[in-house]
Amino acid sequence: MSRHSRDDAGSLAVELIVLTPVIFLLAVVVLAFGRVAQARQQVVESARAGAQFAAVLPDAVQAESGAQATASTASRGGGPSCLSSQVITDVSHFYPGGYVTVTVICRVSVADLSVPGMPGSVVVRATSSAPIDPYRSVQ
Repeated sequence: MSRHSRDDAGSLAVELIVLTPVIFLLAVVVLAFGRVAQARQQVVESARAGAQFAAVLPDAVQAESGAQATASTASRGGGPSCLSSQVITDVSHFYPGGYVTVTVICRVSVADLSVPGMPGSVVVRATSSAPIDPYRSVQ
């Protein structure tokens, strides 16, 4: 029995040396996916807020600038910041019974996590539409 106990000596250290980089890499990958998921949620909320705000404004010009301002402000909220963001507002259907569509595009950095094979940034995009009340007047 003493022979078996000597053969296992040091195996825990070897397992620790082999598994530590794997566990660290797994943790960093989970962190990267969490950052992208949080940015995706933030972009979806920004697009929705911009579309809803634009739908209640009196004319297409104000709707476009209002959606731009609202979605830009919402995308700068807490969480991962966008390296660059773009807000596209479609007011071509801005009439009673129509709709407004807002698209928010955000480039999120994951370069600081330095995961092998992962790009330095990820583009997250969300589109949301809001109906315009069919019984209101539009200028």
